[in-house]
Amino acid sequence: MKITLLNPPHTAIGSRIPGEHLPPLGLLSIGGPLLDDGHAVQLLDADLHDLRIPAIIAAIAADLPQVVMIGHSGSSAAHDTVLAICRALKALDARITIVYGGVHPTYHWDSILRDCADIDVIVRGEGERTTPLLVRALEAGIPLAGVRGIAYREHGMVLHTAAAEVIEDLDQFRVGWELINHADYSYWGGKRAVVVQFSRGCPYLCNYCGQRGFWTRWRHRDPVRFARELARLHREHGVELINFADELPTGSRKAWRSFLEALIRENVPLVLVGSTRAGDIVRDKDILHIYKQAGVIRFLLGIETYSEETMAEIRKGGSVSEDREAIRLLREHGILSMATYVIGFQEERDADYWRSYRHLLSYDPDQVQLLYATPHQWTPFYATVEQRRVTQLDRKKWDYKHQVLEAAGVPAWRVFLWFKTIEVLMQARPRVLWRTLFHRDAGYRHAMRWYTRMGRKVWLHEVAEFLFHTRLEKHGPRLADFAGGGMAEREYSMVSIGKRSAAAEPVRLVD
Repeated sequence: MKITLLNPPHTAIGSRIPGEHLPPLGLLSIGGPLLDDGHAVQLLDADLHDLRIPAIIAAIAADLPQVVMIGHSGSSAAHDTVLAICRALKALDARITIVYGGVHPTYHWDSILRDCADIDVIVRGEGERTTPLLVRALEAGIPLAGVRGIAYREHGMVLHTAAAEVIEDLDQFRVGWELINHADYSYWGGKRAVVVQFSRGCPYLCNYCGQRGFWTRWRHRDPVRFARELARLHREHGVELINFADELPTGSRKAWRSFLEALIRENVPLVLVGSTRAGDIVRDKDILHIYKQAGVIRFLLGIETYSEETMAEIRKGGSVSEDREAIRLLREHGILSMATYVIGFQEERDADYWRSYRHLLSYDPDQVQLLYATPHQWTPFYATVEQRRVTQLDRKKWDYKHQVLEAAGVPAWRVFLWFKTIEVLMQARPRVLWRTLFHRDAGYRHAMRWYTRMGRKVWLHEVAEFLFHTRLEKHGPRLADFAGGGMAEREYSMVSIGKRSAAAEPVRLVD
């Protein structure tokens, strides 16, 4: 079949301002299996080219496909944009089958299909196995009831099949790298870059995480094969930087070390950036020199909060001392630390923001990223805040960079002032400026300068947007009244082999 994979334009500020883009790994991951199944597949990256909806429709009309598959890492924040695109696609040609996948539709499949007649099928959970089976059924004109992990509409009814099984062997399906021109994608100040996954999932129980349950279980790729793939991307396509999309690439010390050593043997000058837990850095203090030798230049660490009590409530599973030690160890080995800090887990007062700033100062991270707590209905966190008031009614701005939940006693303008002031103070510290200008490692200096340039653009844009384009509710609705009740029972989107659902038949819902 003729298939277009569509990456819609992102609505988040950070996607537009820096002028650099990373390839849409999720769509490329289903593109590989579809190509191997013999289909004619192309990628339309509307986010890369900043295409508006009329331009997207014109591009699709120029080479009309039978199936359009839409997915986006922005998920909830991009959902309204996806709906508008789907309406325009069906107006172009009602015969196009529209398939929608990703985190948000995985959990909201029933309401989406009931409310949006333009979407035909939703893929729930991992798509590499499900998508080719779905396309085979569409091509053969056979019932979709036999395809696990989907929801669809039939005869005016919304149906869903049994949950898909977790893909145990991540090397079973390949990424369709041939769908992109690698020269179009860069990061880290112009370095040719890709996004990859060494692992999927996370065994920890952070109650606010919208990704953990989507992947259901932590698994990793074959370390040697994975290193060989990255080396090939460098040698054949000039890729210089690897950005890990994993929640926890270091989850297995043995597997992660095997990968690093295999990559060192490949002898390619790659730069590696990613996210991990402070506990894994402390665990690996004796092999951090291997991290550095393999090309690791930065790890993002989720600091989240200054309060041990809040850390326990959100089930983070870390400690302040461990966080501080991880940052110290990374610096000792010439690896940058980025500390993410989340505002809004509790209804903070001004004193709490001051304590947050002092707390971040004590860590002395190289880079910081402040985020707002954003409630996802499928997470356990949602139930703990569903009686708080919503200050941002535009769901396109539920992207971690806009305040969503009201802080009682602190008006939104003052929350924003604290947020932006802390960012400036943290990045303008004398020791940070010294590292930016005079650090002995040229790669380290480059990373700091690039982040400063990018951060300055985003910071100024966010301030201007807040002052002139943001509407916030002073006495908004309760979260449960605005978005509905929690759906924590849906948190795990797939089933592991051996724990299969007995329900193989669709479940009919009232339309």
